[in-house]
Amino acid sequence: MEGLTRISISLESALLDAFDRSNTAKGYATRSEAIRDLIRERLIREEEQSAAGEGVAVVTLVYDHHARELAARLIDKQHHHHDLVVSSLHVHLGERHCLEVSVLRGQAAKVRHLGDELLATKGVLHGEMTFTSGERALNRWR
Repeated sequence: MEGLTRISISLESALLDAFDRSNTAKGYATRSEAIRDLIRERLIREEEQSAAGEGVAVVTLVYDHHARELAARLIDKQHHHHDLVVSSLHVHLGERHCLEVSVLRGQAAKVRHLGDELLATKGVLHGEMTFTSGERALNRWR
């Protein structure tokens, strides 16, 4: 178990029981794995908020494709920032609505700016941006 440090924590019984039920439902083999994931999640969120270093984000947009020139505006914004757009996926949800998923990667502040710009585009009905860290940050926590 080289590189691992054993710690001890104190929790209320009700909190630990709820945590164990959640871990079982999610398929965690051990509490340690679940706690490691929670710690990484918090560190990634804090790093993303600092807007330093490399950022990776998934931007999900839902829009009515009949909205006047909306698809063209979204594509133009992505082409204008082609250095940040790694990949895009377009899904037809039905006759009127589309789902657009874009993976962005680059300087965290620029990634956030483009994601916010896409989400704020007039005609986007729903969307969200989810961040993760780049390779360097993830390797720091191994």
